[in-house]
Amino acid sequence: MSIAFIGLGSMGHHMAANLLKSGRPVHVWNRSPEPVRALAAQGAKPAATPAECGIADVVFTMLADDAATRAVLLDGGVLAAMAPGSIHVNMATVSVAFAREMAALHVERGVGYVAAPVLGRVDVAQAGKLNILAGGSDELIARVQPLFDLMGQTTWRFGSAPEQANAVKLACNLMLACAIEATGEGAALARAHGVAAGDFVDLVTSTLFAGSPVYKGYGGMIAEQRYSPAGFKLSLGLKDVRLAVEAGRDKGLPLAFGATLQATLQDAVAQGDADLDLAALGKHAARRGGLKG
Repeated sequence: MSIAFIGLGSMGHHMAANLLKSGRPVHVWNRSPEPVRALAAQGAKPAATPAECGIADVVFTMLADDAATRAVLLDGGVLAAMAPGSIHVNMATVSVAFAREMAALHVERGVGYVAAPVLGRVDVAQAGKLNILAGGSDELIARVQPLFDLMGQTTWRFGSAPEQANAVKLACNLMLACAIEATGEGAALARAHGVAAGDFVDLVTSTLFAGSPVYKGYGGMIAEQRYSPAGFKLSLGLKDVRLAVEAGRDKGLPLAFGATLQATLQDAVAQGDADLDLAALGKHAARRGGLKG
C-alpha cells in the first residue's frame, strides 16, 4: 500500500512524518517547498505536482478549507489521477456541504472517500495522539485504520456518510470556541474587579472545570496573555464557527451562541487578531472592556 500526503502545514507535517513509520512509500506535496524538503530528509518521496500524489493507493489531504481542497483535489488533478479502488482520506475541517459534494464526485470515479477530521493541537499531532473522527463505509475505514493508528490514539466512528464526521468536528470546534470565549469573558470580569486572571483560572480549573484540557490549556494562555505562536489561528476558528452555523442553518437549526460568537470572531479579526491563537478571544474580551491584553 503506497501513501501520499498533501498539505504539510503545522499539523500535516507531523501527521505525514508519523506515516513514515509504516515503512511504506509516502509521497508528499505542499504548496511551499520547505516542509517537503524536511520530510524528504526523513525518507519521504517529494512530488513535483499534487497530481503525482494521485498514484498512491491512499491519498491523505490536510488543507485549510473547502477552497484549498477543491483547488488541489480537482484543479490540481489529484482526483483525476487516482485509480478506481484507491482511497482519499480528507482530514481537513471542511463544510458539510463540501464533504457531501466530494463524496458524490468520488463515487462517480470509483474512488473511496473517507472524512477523518481530527481533534488535537500541533503537539498532539507530533506525538501521534490525535483523536480521529471518521465517517465513511466500514470497509474503507478498516483498510486505512492501520494508518490512522500511526497518527492517532483513538478513531471515533460517526456514520457511513462522510459528512457526518465533518458535522461532528464542526460541533466540537463550536463548543471549543464557546468555551474559550467564556473563559476570556470570565477572566476579564475578574480582572475588572481587581482579581488576577491567573487566580481566576486556577479556581475554575480546580473546581468547576477540573480535568478539562480546554479550560486549563486555553485558560493558562489567556492568564499569561500568550497568544503566539498560534497552534490554532483565530482566523481558522472563525472559519469553523461560520461553517457550524451554516450546517445548523442547513437543517433548520439556529445556533444562537454560534451566531453571536461568529460576530465576535469577525470583530477580533478586524482588530488585527487573525493570526493569533484562538486563545486571543481572551484578549478581545478584555479589550472590549478597556483592559490591556
